Amino acid sequence: MTLAPRTRVAVACAAVLACVAGTAGASSQPDSPLPSRMASTGGGLQLITVEAATTGSTTGTLTWWERRYGRWIRVGFAPARLGAHGLVEGTTRHQGTSTTPTGLYNLPFAFGISPAPAGAAYAYKRVTRKSWWCEDNASASYNRWVNGLPRDCAPAESEHLADYPTQYARAMVIGFNYTAPVRKRGAGIFLHVNGRGSTAGCVSVPADAMRRILAWADPALHPHIAIGTKSGPTAITRY
Repeated sequence: MTLAPRTRVAVACAAVLACVAGTAGASSQPDSPLPSRMASTGGGLQLITVEAATTGSTTGTLTWWERRYGRWIRVGFAPARLGAHGLVEGTTRHQGTSTTPTGLYNLPFAFGISPAPAGAAYAYKRVTRKSWWCEDNASASYNRWVNGLPRDCAPAESEHLADYPTQYARAMVIGFNYTAPVRKRGAGIFLHVNGRGSTAGCVSVPADAMRRILAWADPALHPHIAIGTKSGPTAITRY
C-alpha cells in the first residue's frame, strides 16, 4: 500500500521523536526489521535496502521500508540484479570494474525515458536525445547529468541515456561518489529497470517494482539506499 502525500506527512510528524532517536535504541535482535539492526539509516523515514549473500553475488533482494509510528514497516520487495563482478566496499571501488558499491547513499533525483508514474513526488528528469551522463574522469562534469555533451567529456567515456530504453525507462540516481566526486572511483550508479542480465555496477529490478518504488518515494521523508551483504566487512548492518 502506498500512502497519500498528506498521510505520509502525518506519519512523519508522529514518528519524528523515534526518528531523532535514530538507531541508538534500536533492537539488535536477529528477528527485528533490517533497518533496526543497521548502524544508520540516513536519518529519514524511508529506506531502500539491497542485501546480497556475499560480495561475489550478482543478485540480491531489494526491499523498501517506511518508518511509521516508531517502527520500520516493509512496504515492498523485489529480486535485484547487481554488478557482473559482484559487490565491493564503495570507498575503495574503482571505475570500470562492474562492481556494485556497498554503503549508505542518498537518492538525488529520478529520471527516465517514460513519464514518472502517477502520484510520484520525486524530482524527475525526462530523458531526451540530448541527455548524457558524463563519466569522463578528465571532465568538469564528471558523474553528472548533462543536456548536451560538454567538449571536455568524451562520448566514449559517457552514457547516452536514450540508448537504453529498457533500463532507463525509469530510474533513480544513487548518490555514490556524487556530492564530491573522486576521479576514477566510479560514475553513473543508478537504480533502474532490469536489462538482459547483471549490471555494470548499478542495481536493477523488474519494471513494475521500479514503478512502485517511484510512486512510493517521498522526498519529504528523505529516503536513502543501503547496499551490502548479509555478513562480513561489507555487511549491510555496518552502514
